[in-house]
Amino acid sequence: MLTKRIIPCLDIQNGRTVKGIQFEGLIDAGNPVTLAQKYALEGADELVFLDITASVENRSTQLKWVKEIAENLNIPFTVGGGIKDVQHVESILKSGADKVTINTAAIQNPKLVTEIAQNFGNQCVVAAVDAKWENQEWVVYQKGGREKTNWLLLEWVKVLEQLGAGEILFTSMSHDGTKQGFAVEALQQVCEVVKVPVIASGGAGNQAHFAKVFQQTNVDAALAASIFHFNEVPIPVLKNYLKTLNIPIR
Repeated sequence: MLTKRIIPCLDIQNGRTVKGIQFEGLIDAGNPVTLAQKYALEGADELVFLDITASVENRSTQLKWVKEIAENLNIPFTVGGGIKDVQHVESILKSGADKVTINTAAIQNPKLVTEIAQNFGNQCVVAAVDAKWENQEWVVYQKGGREKTNWLLLEWVKVLEQLGAGEILFTSMSHDGTKQGFAVEALQQVCEVVKVPVIASGGAGNQAHFAKVFQQTNVDAALAASIFHFNEVPIPVLKNYLKTLNIPIR
């Protein structure tokens, strides 16, 4: 059985790590490079860095902090935010990132997913999907959760896989920052309609939430932010706990 991955996520705004609840009310959570180094030492399997206002501000991801993070990190990391074309992806990868994640750009220009996959390999493309439970269905949002789209979750993830995405990162906006647990049912539905690895995001509040998502769904990884940033659940403690439940952890 493949081992499950634990992935801290750093949402970056103006050079600082921030965290909110359901994509709103952002508070400062520290220096991204310092946090990245800490997580690598603690045994994080990968890191995700999101320049969360790049798409809204219609600008590219800041390459200077990608380079700074790469110089201080020895585990794989994924970068997202404001990615518009293959040239931008190339500059991010040359700056030291291992993968890119695209969300709004994939919705506005689906061909970009295919272009990135063809140029750099499917494993390089993490398709991020933000969705909210509304009127008994999961509706996909773009622009950092600010703008509703016409896509429903399960339709969109199938399209992303067909386009060439190598992983799906699904964040439940309804669960984000609430610390009430992951969107287990929706995550399992996503796992059932795609063959690529799925990363769970949104709602982690304690160790049991990680155990539940790994035991009740086929997700390959679980991502969280605030519980790691504010040391509520240290990564070594979490990994030891999961091992006691015979969940395969790196």
